[in-house]
Amino acid sequence: MSQTITQKILAKHCGKKEVSPGELINCRIDLCLGNDITAPPAIKEFEKIGVKKVFDKKKIYLVPDHFTPAKDIKSAMQVKMMKDFAKKYGIVNFFEIGCMGVEHALLPEMGAIKPGYLVIGADSHTCTYGALGAFSTGVGSTDLAAAMATGEVWLKVPEQLKFIFTGKLPKWVEAKDLILYTIGKIGVDGARYMSMEFTGPVIDRLSIEGRMTMANMAIEAGGKNGIFAPDKKVVEYLKRHAATCRGMTLTASDPDAEYKEIYEWNISGIEPQVSFPHLPSNTKPVSKCKSVKIDQSVIGSCTNGRIEDLRVAAKVLKGRQRHKDVRLLIIPATQNIYEQAMKEGLFNIFLKAGAAISTPTCGPCLGGHMGILARGERAIATTNRNFVGRMGHPESEVYLSNVAVAAASAVAGRIVSPEDL
Repeated sequence: MSQTITQKILAKHCGKKEVSPGELINCRIDLCLGNDITAPPAIKEFEKIGVKKVFDKKKIYLVPDHFTPAKDIKSAMQVKMMKDFAKKYGIVNFFEIGCMGVEHALLPEMGAIKPGYLVIGADSHTCTYGALGAFSTGVGSTDLAAAMATGEVWLKVPEQLKFIFTGKLPKWVEAKDLILYTIGKIGVDGARYMSMEFTGPVIDRLSIEGRMTMANMAIEAGGKNGIFAPDKKVVEYLKRHAATCRGMTLTASDPDAEYKEIYEWNISGIEPQVSFPHLPSNTKPVSKCKSVKIDQSVIGSCTNGRIEDLRVAAKVLKGRQRHKDVRLLIIPATQNIYEQAMKEGLFNIFLKAGAAISTPTCGPCLGGHMGILARGERAIATTNRNFVGRMGHPESEVYLSNVAVAAASAVAGRIVSPEDL
């Protein structure tokens, strides 16, 4: 039976030659992770199980990133619970302030994710790691607790979708626009509990960072996972970031693998995309957005807080000032990205433009802190969700875009393309 990348990885991890959509399987995991919101409930459930040790001290990652630096006593206690748990069970990979980052940028940067891995995380955007040819998906805190104890997870094999992108990226169109365009076409439930496989000549030319942006938002289409065939770019990325390339499995889908649906789009003529409130699927081309005034622009998150994103922001902002009525927040996703941006002089550009630069944090993306919206305020953001109240008051609004549009809009005071500056 012909198999997709996702099916091959799942089959390997459950000890079978092949698996079929809808089949329930029990898989061993290569890595699991939790953050400061999801890990504490998992820790409580783990203690109820009654085991004396975790399945592997080196394969559990605990990353406090959502409310850090701690915004209040409750959030500080959440991190302390994680820290105490890591000490008690000898968990190696706990990341405190100063060495942490936004989890889905941090783990790839550390070389922790490899092609062919099966990764689960108690965070819906764990699907990011499909950019490296891994099967990665979000789970609940109870599943994380069980995985920390047993090193296993049960899954239903998803149905398979294939997305083929042809043509050439127009100026100022980024990977973020490809995934927003996709979600706009199929809807927020168009890939519900399905594997989203991205391919085609446009995808081949994307950077690994761009692929992470797309895989990250598979969940916004309801996807179980997003995945890319690992290629030379993945190997080169891991040579730069991983201590060793051992354990890699470069898996490709069989040419005659079956898909529930195949979508093929020529994107040569698309504009940068903007998702209007209150769904990521409510997309419009940026040329249709010029009457939308904003109060805040957020550049960062696990979707678009990497160094190539900050370089794009700097390209747009250089020699320009933010609009007097707009708060501009820039959040590097990890300490290393923060340091690299400083070395390249990007911070000087941001500061001269009137931006506030934050230590790595999820912060405003989930309405946590570091940029909460008041009633009636609007933000454009490079984050991944724009649900009601996502970034603050239920009567605020969030518009999603790529980095270039978010930076240009901060200058104009309304949603525009860099072409309009």
